[in-house]
Amino acid sequence: MSQQVAHVETLFLHKVGDRFQVVAIRDGDRVFRGVLELKETDAGPRPGKFRKKSGSNEEPRSPGEFVDLARSARRIRISDHTEFESRKELKEMLSGYQLEALVVRTCRYCANSGRYSPITEDTAIKADRDYICPDCATRELERELSFKGGLTKAAQDRLEDLLLDVQDLSRITNLLKGDLDPDLTKFDEISATVDDVNPVKTADLDLHPKLKGMTTERFDSLLPVQSLSVRNGLLDGDDQLVVSATATGKTLVGELAGVDRALKGKGKLLFLVPLVALANQKHEDFKERYSDLGLNVTIRVGASRINDDGNRFDPHADVIVGTYEGIDHALRTGRDLGDIGTVVIDEVHTLKEDERGHRLDGMISRLKHYCETRATKRDGYDGSQFIYLSATVGNPEWLASRLKATLIEFEERPVPIERHLTFIDGQEKARIENRLVKREFDRKSSKDYRGQTIIFTNSRRRCHEISRRLEYSSAPYHAGLDYGRRKQVERQFGNQDLAAVVTTAALAAGVDFPASQVVFDSLAMGIEWLSVQEFSQMLGRAGRPDFHDRGIVYMLVEPDCTYHGSMEMTEDEVAIKLLKGEMEDVRTRYTESAAVEETLANITVAGKKAKRLNDRMLGDIDTTRAVGRLLEWKFIDGFEPTPLGRAVTRHFLSPKDAFRILDGVRSGLDPYAVVAEMELADNED
Repeated sequence: MSQQVAHVETLFLHKVGDRFQVVAIRDGDRVFRGVLELKETDAGPRPGKFRKKSGSNEEPRSPGEFVDLARSARRIRISDHTEFESRKELKEMLSGYQLEALVVRTCRYCANSGRYSPITEDTAIKADRDYICPDCATRELERELSFKGGLTKAAQDRLEDLLLDVQDLSRITNLLKGDLDPDLTKFDEISATVDDVNPVKTADLDLHPKLKGMTTERFDSLLPVQSLSVRNGLLDGDDQLVVSATATGKTLVGELAGVDRALKGKGKLLFLVPLVALANQKHEDFKERYSDLGLNVTIRVGASRINDDGNRFDPHADVIVGTYEGIDHALRTGRDLGDIGTVVIDEVHTLKEDERGHRLDGMISRLKHYCETRATKRDGYDGSQFIYLSATVGNPEWLASRLKATLIEFEERPVPIERHLTFIDGQEKARIENRLVKREFDRKSSKDYRGQTIIFTNSRRRCHEISRRLEYSSAPYHAGLDYGRRKQVERQFGNQDLAAVVTTAALAAGVDFPASQVVFDSLAMGIEWLSVQEFSQMLGRAGRPDFHDRGIVYMLVEPDCTYHGSMEMTEDEVAIKLLKGEMEDVRTRYTESAAVEETLANITVAGKKAKRLNDRMLGDIDTTRAVGRLLEWKFIDGFEPTPLGRAVTRHFLSPKDAFRILDGVRSGLDPYAVVAEMELADNED
């Protein structure tokens, strides 16, 4: 025998067809590979033909060289995949040379390829009827993934980790075919947490008698976040930033302060939300709840004087529910909103959004200016209390400091939330969503409520498509529906007549659907991927303590998918980022266009005091540069808006859109053509 293969550590034998694979291992490396045939002699089975394999070639060797090789080995192992009679024959042959061999559990794939790969109970991975090594199982998984489209490394690592954990290749590959094995799809669980806060008794609250009577009838004590807020100056008029998870009772914080001050004659309650759908729901809730206390409730959305439900906006009402843009339009056009005692700004993390963040930032500054100006002109009116509400803020201390508000941060989660991740083909999503909705609706919680589902998707059209395909009762819900239809869906869901609603971003901002399950049909909203903050806000809709024992979230992720050419990441990359990501900071960042737009609005509202309004906004604005642009473009004359500037700010136009409209008008285009040109320009951008 050559010195090259002398003194091997392990000689491995494995039956393939009518021959035995022979593999010699030294220092963990294969140093020899050959094939052996046995022959029957009077003394029993003995080596017959012996060949060394080199690629596809076989080089004849003396049978005696096999015996030398076997005698040089420290141990001889026989694969357990070798059938019993062949093992017996091998052992008898080796015994003739006073050699012993053990049968070991090995990877069949490795053995067939001439590799020695022993496996144990801890490392063996089931593959059909075989058990194979982790390396071969990973290669088989990669091969399967190649048929499904390219997964990113993060997503592939997730599946490989699952493979090593459950040790069953078929269970993992079945996930790619839409299997909903909860043990495998479950990414993690966000535990329910309870902060030990001594509750404030409602009987001890210093409230107007009418409100106190209603409050004590509804509940004996406040929830923890409400108790913290009261103990930190809520009813003393202190500004507060309240950060707490969905369904922990944040809204009542604003209601207690605002309704109490309104009843005591200290100014009206202004309750602001980002979306029309949410404003409509709050308006209905407040009318039902507070009209019996003698308070008038009205709503202000957009620039319209008449809202979808036919209610005329009453600026003299005791409670005004409005969208950010609706109230900002009133400020920009000089409407008299009366004495405002309390301003509640819900979903204040909208400040970080690229498109709407700067407008909310500017609106807050303009509203504070309005309240301050009003206070200097009226005896007995001491200005307004500002209360900011959010479920998700990455930098609450910084934000509270900039807003000059007391931070009330409460991290309790009333029910645990399971987060599930599965990778499936886009054509399979409808089938999987149907199964998830049916499975959840067929279950009841310990509170005797059926499980109901919110499905988030990225377009109104897709809402209707998914809803039509669900077997159980469901409805689409988005801002494109008329007011009556939205209210009908809300009532049906509240009465448990619907198993699911399918929606766009409208529900993420807090419309009250007590769902136990949230399903992400898409991780995009429109043509933008969700942020960690938006994702957290949306999944927080799953599970309510008064209805459910737990919340469930399913992410149905299409590998290698994007929804628009501008998207740099694929959906599987985004999924891992969202699940592992940290909450983004809430900061408002200004482009030159945004800075000019807000400075123009501030000049329109405050004239020469516009710089003061700019300076107290969250984002940094170069006021001198912005004013220079406004003068250059003839949007202002001194510190007064020109008729053009007033029209631009009244209609919330960016400078770019304003110039596109001007160019169209000067070119003699009719209004429809101007709009078409703007749409084409936006698509090109």
